[in-house]
Amino acid sequence: MTYPVLKFLHLLGLTLIGAGLIGVWYADLRSRQVQELPVFAEAVRTIAVLYDGLVVPGALLLLGSGTWLIVAVYGGWAFLGMPWLTGMVALFAFEFIEGNTITRLYFMRLRRLAREAVQKGKVTAELERARRRHMPTFTHFLDIPILFVVVALGAMRPNSWAPFVIGTGLALVAAAILTVVIPRLYPSELGENRR
Repeated sequence: MTYPVLKFLHLLGLTLIGAGLIGVWYADLRSRQVQELPVFAEAVRTIAVLYDGLVVPGALLLLGSGTWLIVAVYGGWAFLGMPWLTGMVALFAFEFIEGNTITRLYFMRLRRLAREAVQKGKVTAELERARRRHMPTFTHFLDIPILFVVVALGAMRPNSWAPFVIGTGLALVAAAILTVVIPRLYPSELGENRR
């Protein structure tokens, strides 16, 4: 009975984190398209709500259920002999740490700066500088491709490291392309607070 419950919790965590990351993706694209400061601030607030309300709980559910599954079903440290499972754990650990340091902290800072700019009624230089940062943009665009690789490893369960290496490489290339292309599609400067 334990396995079906853990599998359900794991899939529920995947659903939450996937929905949250897609929502964050959409809200981020919206924030890049708008020129009105209040609309930008609302899009950034939506990103924070989605991270805190869906991505973080989903990640915690995946962490708990995944750890329990590894201990109960896959023999604890024996998972290191399974490339697909080791790859999933490594990519999840990377995304968990990166997502809660670089990406999430960046969006929290951006939300604070946007709120301050709305209160002042004008775009601040600090907000404009923060919007142009490349590393948080790259890590943000890496989230969904890495999630796809994790899901692919779990679904296909390859016995070699080649799919892990190829998938991770493709995810990095996709994130790099998105980091260059997406900001150029919406090169808008924020305007004054129009009330």
